[in-house]
Amino acid sequence: MKATHSPTIASAFEDIKSRAIAHWQEVFDSGQPVILVGTATCGRAAGALDVLETIQTELEKLGVDCPVFEVGCLGHCYAEPLVVISKPGYPPICYGYVNTVIAERLVREFIAGDNPCLEFVLGALEENDLIPSFADFPRAVYEKKVVLRNCGHIDPTDIEHYIANDGYSGLATALQTSPEEIITEIKDSGLRGRGGAGFSTGEKWEKCRDTRGRPKYVICNADEGDPGAFMDRAILESDPHSVIEGIIIAAYAIGARYGYIYVRAEYPLAVERVRIALRQARKLNLLGRHILESDFSFDIRLFEGSGAFVCGEETALIASLEGQAGMPRYRPPYPPSSGLYGKPTVVNNVKTLASVPPIMVNGAGWFNDIGSGESRGTAVFALAGKIVNTGLVEVPMGTTLRQVIFDVGSGIPDGKRFKAVQIGGPSGGCLPESALDLPVDFDSLTGAGAMMGSGGMVVLDEDDCMVEIARYFLEFTQRESCGKCTFCRLGTKQMLTLLNDITQGKGTQADLDTLKTLAEDIKAGSLCGLGKTAPNPVLTTLRYFEDEYHAHITEGCCPALMCQQLIAYYILPDKCERSCDACVGTCTVEAISSNKRRIKVIDQEKCVKCNTCLTACPPQYNAVIKLSPPSEVPAAEK
Repeated sequence: MKATHSPTIASAFEDIKSRAIAHWQEVFDSGQPVILVGTATCGRAAGALDVLETIQTELEKLGVDCPVFEVGCLGHCYAEPLVVISKPGYPPICYGYVNTVIAERLVREFIAGDNPCLEFVLGALEENDLIPSFADFPRAVYEKKVVLRNCGHIDPTDIEHYIANDGYSGLATALQTSPEEIITEIKDSGLRGRGGAGFSTGEKWEKCRDTRGRPKYVICNADEGDPGAFMDRAILESDPHSVIEGIIIAAYAIGARYGYIYVRAEYPLAVERVRIALRQARKLNLLGRHILESDFSFDIRLFEGSGAFVCGEETALIASLEGQAGMPRYRPPYPPSSGLYGKPTVVNNVKTLASVPPIMVNGAGWFNDIGSGESRGTAVFALAGKIVNTGLVEVPMGTTLRQVIFDVGSGIPDGKRFKAVQIGGPSGGCLPESALDLPVDFDSLTGAGAMMGSGGMVVLDEDDCMVEIARYFLEFTQRESCGKCTFCRLGTKQMLTLLNDITQGKGTQADLDTLKTLAEDIKAGSLCGLGKTAPNPVLTTLRYFEDEYHAHITEGCCPALMCQQLIAYYILPDKCERSCDACVGTCTVEAISSNKRRIKVIDQEKCVKCNTCLTACPPQYNAVIKLSPPSEVPAAEK
C-alpha cells in the first residue's frame, strides 16, 4: 500500500507525535525511577488499589519524587497484583503477588535504596544478565503480542503514552491513502472477524462501502458476555485508543460519519477509560471535525448495553442501539447493506478493530506472515478454569491447544489429569485430550465440533463431570435466549430438562437419542448464532464423553463425583481422629455428630453435600470420603 503524502495531515500528526514522545521521554528517560501498577479489573480484584495507595503513601513519607502510573493488564492475571519498576541501572522489573507489605518494602528498599528485592520478582520485561526475564518463560516461545502490544505498558488514561508508542500512526497513514487501497490492504492481510464468525474483515468493509445509502455507521461490538471470557474488557481497560483508532480507520474506509462503541454496563472501568479516551482524542483533533486537518470528519458515541448475552449477535445489538428489544433480525439483508436505522453498517469486534492500526503501520504482508492456512494473525485467549497460569495470552493462529494449555498456561494444578477444554464460550464445544494437538484456528476448531468464538478457553480436569458441564453451559444459553425462535426457546428448555434428569440419576437411554435429535433441530431452526450453536456443548460431550452419560444413566453414578444427587459423604471410622472436631465445626447444617465410640458420623438425611467436611478434614487423616453412587452406610457407622 502506498500512502499519498499530504503535507497538512503529516504536519498535523507530526506535531502531535513529537509532543507525545517528548512527554514520554521526560518521564521514562529522565533518569529517575518509574512505577507502574496494574489496576485493570483483575488487579483491582486482587487488591491493586490498596497496593497503589501504599506506594503513593510511602513515597510521600520518604519525600521521593517518583512518577506512579496506573496501567492495564499484562496478561499474568494469576500473579496479580502486579507492579513494574523501571530504575536506571536495572531492567524494568515486574513483581507479582504484591501486597501492601511487599509494596512498602519495594519503595523503601528499591526505590529509596538499592535492593531490588529479588525474592518478589516475577520476571524482567527485558532480557538481561541480572534477573530472569519473561523471555525465559515457556510461554515466551509462543506468545506474539499484536492486539495486546500496549496492555500493561502504558497508562490507558494518557493518550500521549499511546501516541509515543506508535499510536495513531496507522490513522495518519490511512488518511493519506484512498479508502479503496485501505480495504485492499485489510483484505490482503487475511484479517478475519475475532468475534466468532471469522468473516473476512476487508470483504465486510468492501460490501458496506459499495452499498448506496447515507449515512453509514461503524459499530464496535464490546458486548462480551461469555462465562470465563475477559479479553475485550481487558483491552478496553488497558489500551482503549487502539480500538478507537481502528474504528476511525474503518469509518474512513467505508465512508461513515458516525460510530458507536457498544459495551456492557457491567464493565464500569472499561466504560470509564473509553470515555476518557474519546474525550482526549477529540481534544487532539484525532476525532471529530476535519480529523488531522483532513476533509474527513467522524465521531464516536459510547453506548452502555444492559447485559443481554444475545446482544453480542450483531442484529440484536443494532436493535438495542435503536432503542428496541435486543432481538436478532432475519438475514439477509446483512448489516453492511442494511443495519443501524436501515443504513449500511459495519459491526466489528474489539480485537478485530485493535488489529487494524498495526496492519496499517506494518503492512498486510507482515500480518499475513503470522498464523497458518486461512487463519492469519494472532488469537487472544482468556485462560480460565483448572489451569496454573490463568490470564490473557496472545499466540499466532495455528498454535496447538497443547502448547497453549501446557506451555503457555503451565498445565493443570495439583497434579490433576487434564480432561477437556471448553473453547468458544457457552456456544463452543468441549474437546478431549485426544484433541490437544489440534491447531487453534477457525477451521480446525469448527471441524472438531467447537468454534473459535470470541476467545474464552476454560480448562477442565479429572474432577469435572462433562454431563454437568454441558448442563451448565446449556442452562446459560437457555436463560439468555431472547425467546424469538420456537426452536431456541422451547428446544433448549427441553434439552435442559433432559440433562437435569440425567445429572440427578433419572435419565434413560432414550434421552440420549432425544438430545441428539433436539440438538440438530435447534441448530437448523434457530434464527441467530446463539440458538444455532447452543447445543454444541451437549453434542461435543456426547461425541467425546458418551461413557459418562451412560454411567449416569445405567449405573446411577457420576465418575467425577460432581453431581450432587449421585454422591454421598462418609467418614471412615478407622481414620477418624476422635479428638478432632474440624468437620463438626464446619458443617453448616449440623449433620455431623459422634457415635458411642466418639467416631464422627454423617446424617445422610441432613447432609446437603456442600463439601465443607471433606475440605476441613486434616490431610493427615483423610477420614472423609465422597462416593458415587451413594453407598450404604459403612458397617462401623451403623
